[in-house]
Amino acid sequence: MNAKELAAQLNGIQYPVRIPKTLTDAAKAAGLVIVYGASDDLMEFEGAIYDEVGCYDGGTAYVDAKGLLPDRESIDDDDDLKDYFAREPHAKTIEALWCKEGEYSWTYKTEIPHETFEVLEDGEPPYCRGIVFALADLAEKQAT
Repeated sequence: MNAKELAAQLNGIQYPVRIPKTLTDAAKAAGLVIVYGASDDLMEFEGAIYDEVGCYDGGTAYVDAKGLLPDRESIDDDDDLKDYFAREPHAKTIEALWCKEGEYSWTYKTEIPHETFEVLEDGEPPYCRGIVFALADLAEKQAT
């Protein structure tokens, strides 16, 4: 499975998003990450990364080939800080945009190569335009 195929399978999913375990397991096995919005304050990650980032009114997540970087302010262990500072220069951003495009509640802006999918709410105009990307694309960028 690649990002385009996964995004096509997710397209039209209903909010609140409940991705079938078989699909998230397949995404994880393929090294794919699914990003979508929840409520008015969360950026959700499923597949090869399983986490969430608080982003009330918008926000930014930092991702590298190892996954999601922790919030800098939450790190208090010296070894964890060293790891963070080693990863941070290679990390790419995913910016969560709240109500910035048309009727969407959530859209995302990133330089990471990705595919998009629509999350609908009650079959009405899209709630969210989610993204799917491959962690391998971040490893290639980090190696150069």
